[in-house]
Amino acid sequence: MPLDPAVAAVRSAVRRDLAGATRPVVVACSGGADSLALLAGTVFEAGKVAVPVVGVTVDHGLQEGSAEQAAHVVEQMATLGADETMTVRVHVEARGRGPEAAAREARYAVLEEVAERTGAAPVLLGHTLDDQAETVLLGLARGSGGRSIAGMRRAFPPFSRPLLVLTRAQTEQACRAQGITWWDDPHNDDPRFARSRVRRRVLPVLEAELGPGVALALARTADGLREDVAALDAWAAAVHQAACHDDGLDTGPLDGLPDAVLHRVVRLEVLARGALDADLTRGHVLAVARLARETRTDREIQLPGHLTARREGPLLRLRPTAVRG
Repeated sequence: MPLDPAVAAVRSAVRRDLAGATRPVVVACSGGADSLALLAGTVFEAGKVAVPVVGVTVDHGLQEGSAEQAAHVVEQMATLGADETMTVRVHVEARGRGPEAAAREARYAVLEEVAERTGAAPVLLGHTLDDQAETVLLGLARGSGGRSIAGMRRAFPPFSRPLLVLTRAQTEQACRAQGITWWDDPHNDDPRFARSRVRRRVLPVLEAELGPGVALALARTADGLREDVAALDAWAAAVHQAACHDDGLDTGPLDGLPDAVLHRVVRLEVLARGALDADLTRGHVLAVARLARETRTDREIQLPGHLTARREGPLLRLRPTAVRG
């Protein structure tokens, strides 16, 4: 029988990530169609290059019956041919963030630990083009700037997302063609979560009103923006390295920089001196950038992380905020 096109597409996407592989590869598997299709494709392609596949499912403990579901996924991964399988339970603490962000952070941390312990590279994640489109829309709605609208990165070692070029419909078809039954996470239909609302309500309306292909267009937009963001980040990193000294940031190399680069340099400096990334706003960055471009020395900017920014001659100085009795 001819190979189903969706199965072929998944295998082709995985093949690029395994080119030249010599170490084990980890596949994060939730039991959904995307990650099961990814695991099946990885097992097939890894067999060609004789590298072991480690299937990992992460139990966040956020839903009733999560341990039983994790055990079922472990059985599925073994049936699909993973050389090693494991389930890891993590403790999710929001600490001012949403539960989705906290769960993601905990998940990635434990996957990195598994990769280190098994000597694996890369760690494959099952995000698809549809996930990318949702991420872009969420970034637009939050006004989070170019980096957020640029969406998810294709690769950020040790992680890689080979299925970003494929749709959710393709991964589901790949599972059907191979007789794989997947699990639909109830959280994906829970309207309490913004991503669920985007997936179930917003994108269907956009497709209906603007025509098919909206998700693909959003993903293409992310690809283009990611190239721009990477170029600006590299420029800013080079300027920061040249201007940064032990006693402060030399403002001379900042003269004439475009705002997009200057703001990145300032952000790098502020974070390097100990500001809290989670609490650092664009307003903070703009205020410090103004300090960097003026010569007056009577203004101070208070920053999260108990830092004070001040201009001292040609230097932008960031010091611990003085405690007043």
